[in-house]
Amino acid sequence: MSFLHVLGFGLKVGHLLLMLCCWIISVIPTHWFINGGVMETKIGLLSDGGKLWVRLWEKMFGNSSKIPHHWYQKFWSKKVGKTWWRKLLFTWVLIWTMVSLWIFWYLSLQASEKRRETIGSMCDERARMLQDQFNVSMNHVQAISILISTFHHGKIPSAIDQETFARYTERTAFERPLTSGVAYAVRVLHSEREQFEKQQGWTIKKMDTPEHTPVHKDNHADNHAAENLEPSPVQEEYAPVIFAQDTVSHVISLDMLSGKEDRENVLQARASGKAVLTAPFRLFKTNSLGVILTFAVYKSDLPSNATPYERVQATHGYLGGVFHIESLVEKLLQQLASKQTILVNVYDTTDPDHPISMYGSNVSDDDGLQHVSTLNFGDPHRKHEMLCRFKQKAPWPWLAITTSSGILVIALLVGHIFHATMNRIAKVEEDYRDMMMLKKRAEAADVAKSQFLATVSHEIRTPMNGVLGMLHMLIDTELDVTQQDYVRTAQASGKALVSLINEVLDQAKIESGKLELEAVQFDLQAILDDVLSLFSGKSPEKGVELAVYVSDRVPKMLIGDPGRFRQIITNLMGNSIKFTEKGHIFVTIHLVEELMDSIEVETESSPKNTLSGLPVADGRRSWEGFRIFNQEGLTSPFSSSSSDLFHLIVSVEDTGVGIPEEAQSRVFTPFMQVGPSISRIHGGTGIGLSISKCLVNLMNGEIGFASRPNVGSTFTFTAVFSGASSKSNEYNKCQPTNSQSNAISSEFKGMAALVVDPNPVRAKVSRYHIQRLGIHVEVVSDLNQGFLSLSSGNNTAINMVLVEQDIWDKDCNMSALFVNKLKKLDLKVPPKLFLLANSVSSTRNNASVSGIYTPTVIMKPLRVSMLAASLQRALGVGNKEVSQNGGHPSLFLRNLLRGRKILVIDDNNVNLRVAAGALKKYGADVVCSDSGKNAIPMLKPPHDFDACFMDIQMPEMDGFEATRRIREMEQNINSRIQHGEVSIEAYGNISNWHLPILAMTADVIQATHEECLRCGMDGYVSKPFEAEQLYREVSRFFQLSPDQNQ
Repeated sequence: MSFLHVLGFGLKVGHLLLMLCCWIISVIPTHWFINGGVMETKIGLLSDGGKLWVRLWEKMFGNSSKIPHHWYQKFWSKKVGKTWWRKLLFTWVLIWTMVSLWIFWYLSLQASEKRRETIGSMCDERARMLQDQFNVSMNHVQAISILISTFHHGKIPSAIDQETFARYTERTAFERPLTSGVAYAVRVLHSEREQFEKQQGWTIKKMDTPEHTPVHKDNHADNHAAENLEPSPVQEEYAPVIFAQDTVSHVISLDMLSGKEDRENVLQARASGKAVLTAPFRLFKTNSLGVILTFAVYKSDLPSNATPYERVQATHGYLGGVFHIESLVEKLLQQLASKQTILVNVYDTTDPDHPISMYGSNVSDDDGLQHVSTLNFGDPHRKHEMLCRFKQKAPWPWLAITTSSGILVIALLVGHIFHATMNRIAKVEEDYRDMMMLKKRAEAADVAKSQFLATVSHEIRTPMNGVLGMLHMLIDTELDVTQQDYVRTAQASGKALVSLINEVLDQAKIESGKLELEAVQFDLQAILDDVLSLFSGKSPEKGVELAVYVSDRVPKMLIGDPGRFRQIITNLMGNSIKFTEKGHIFVTIHLVEELMDSIEVETESSPKNTLSGLPVADGRRSWEGFRIFNQEGLTSPFSSSSSDLFHLIVSVEDTGVGIPEEAQSRVFTPFMQVGPSISRIHGGTGIGLSISKCLVNLMNGEIGFASRPNVGSTFTFTAVFSGASSKSNEYNKCQPTNSQSNAISSEFKGMAALVVDPNPVRAKVSRYHIQRLGIHVEVVSDLNQGFLSLSSGNNTAINMVLVEQDIWDKDCNMSALFVNKLKKLDLKVPPKLFLLANSVSSTRNNASVSGIYTPTVIMKPLRVSMLAASLQRALGVGNKEVSQNGGHPSLFLRNLLRGRKILVIDDNNVNLRVAAGALKKYGADVVCSDSGKNAIPMLKPPHDFDACFMDIQMPEMDGFEATRRIREMEQNINSRIQHGEVSIEAYGNISNWHLPILAMTADVIQATHEECLRCGMDGYVSKPFEAEQLYREVSRFFQLSPDQNQ
């Protein structure tokens, strides 16, 4: 079967299957897919392709395709009974049985057609090759006739004799593959006979007639020698053979005109000038079947239009080639041997009524499949054919049998499936209705839960904003130590309550799938410093060292959700603080490709390579299962066409109690504690890690952990952020402290520091934080090496020496000796001595040891603001007011919003006082209003307000409506100014009025934020808020004047 046939069959089968699918869709009740309200829910259960088909169905048939429910119940419950279904099933089987029979007939016909094409191509190939070889032999025989005419008759004396002719024809026999011999007979007239016989030395003999008789007359010749034959009878002319190939040399002296077949052949050849074939006959002496091809040899070149008489007169003689048909055809068939052999017969069909068999046996063909190919041997008066048939019978049509049987089996199976389906439809419909009812109840319960959480959150946040705000304002007043402790305790309790509310809301958002991430520019190192500040008071109390290290290859500015990233770090570090009583908590951030490029980044389990010297859980086990590190994903994060994506890997390592093996499987399960005893000791809701895992997934990352009981735990997660554009000034507007940190760094530029620490990991952390201030850092392992580095003249002048607490306390004598050596150094400006301490109590005895050269203590954890403040105080550089702790707000803070007039709108007097007090802390002129309706006239242009904080939920008119009316007023004024209807001087020389309006609300859901932006607000502040948060939001719209930075 050809490729086109196979392709056609495949298309037909595909068409049949398509028809089958359409029938399936038509049989299944339409109501089951598109009935009423069920339609919407079931579409949700389908794939995208299924949804497309359902929509196409609706467009094609519209509402008419929907069967009303009562008609559906009536039709399927009463009309469609077992009898009807059995008839339908019987019809289905009958139709597909007929289809199977048709497919069997079609494929059998295709197989028979292919067999017929095969026998035809094989027969035509054999006929063509036999005909081509015959033409080659015929052309060479004609060439010999030209040779005789040229060298025998054209030269006197003749250049050819019998010996020369025999040798030449024998050597050139390979050029005549189908001839068994060649002979030349000369034309001799009766008057020339006597002279010719004397010249040749023999008598012209008569051919024995029975030996020339055609084969179909069944006459057989005896072997006779030429000398035993009778002389040729007297006649007008003779054609005795004078030259012959050795294979037919017995025909020399025989008169070719004395035989009937030969005489006709010779006379026809010389009259027509073309080759003439005889009928098949038994060859003389060999008694084998053959034919003779005769050419006339002329005295001179004749024109193409010569008459027969002219050709007879110009004839010299006759050249004949003997063809042994049986042996020659057999040789040809052996050359074309094939795996699928065929039988070949060759016939002379000059007489169509009595064809003469030239080759082959007359065996009856049971298959009935045969092919006839025409043969052309150059004689137009004789016709030949080759008949071919297969030697073996046709095989069984297994393809047709298996295909038709398979389709019939499939049809039967489909019928069985539909039969079972009909029995299940009723039950499925009933179960589906029950499921839809339960689903509606669950959705209603979910909506009620979300509304309850949002309402409770709003109602709790509003008074908590007043509580925390007033506590914040209270701590800025004159309080004694006990009062300050009470206020801080109250603040911590309030923040814990707000944190709990946030976690519950986040969990609700996760369950409803409404948690989304922001994409803003942020400073990664600043966030880590904020988190360190959050836990800086707890770690020294326990004697736990807290440290952060960020790789140099991690960009400082990134684009992502800083709040959610801070939340993940805070959750992980908070758990570490709760469960760690000694040792350290170490946070590291690297690029993922660093772990692939360098083994140095991998967490080592050796105590010598840890922050505190205690053993830790192997951090590599926490991320070895991440997809990004698999063999298939090694290059995927970095082969992206977007070159500004950064894949961070963050690890939080602690030396706490660890996680029991039986509890490790439920670490990320919401509201699940590690164990009852731990819950009672440390408390917590058990949803922090589950929220962190969800946030990590939203950041296209993964999270894992490795833990050893009584050794510690290491949590690791990955996150993907975009790189911040260097041209963007958005961060400078959002983070005003960035310029301050840059200014602080410039104060220490060019300075050098010496760090004395034998712990390489801890020394690396100290170097990282000091280098952030622009200070060159050199690290040594002990005090002796430190003194050698200071006294060496080749090194850069050291401005400060920072010694680790355990080195200083380990050997008091060595510490005193080191101080004495520092005093004796001949330096213009001696280096300042600092002590990096983890707790104040461990350094209280340092003054007695060091004398007047008492080191300045820098408390850990290290962070830029604290480190810069300590160095500024000790070195006498920079603005010392920036680093004040506690007390009243500094003059620097009072100048940040000096000259700015801000309107605060809130129906809650406590919130008004909190917001006004926070903004006045930064020097702003604050005006308060308790109603959005009353604030609209105050904000009608022209006015002198620079910004506005507006509550959303207020009586009479909410914040959304008030903002829309304010924007409409501004657009109206701007349009009138642009069209020249009013003077720009009348509106303060401002052509485009747009007051920054910032929302203040306790609703923290994403929908509220989006509604704020739609109504025209410029920002969003969630309650409870802090003073710095208000300043940060409003400062985005202001440019600080030079006098405000002084």
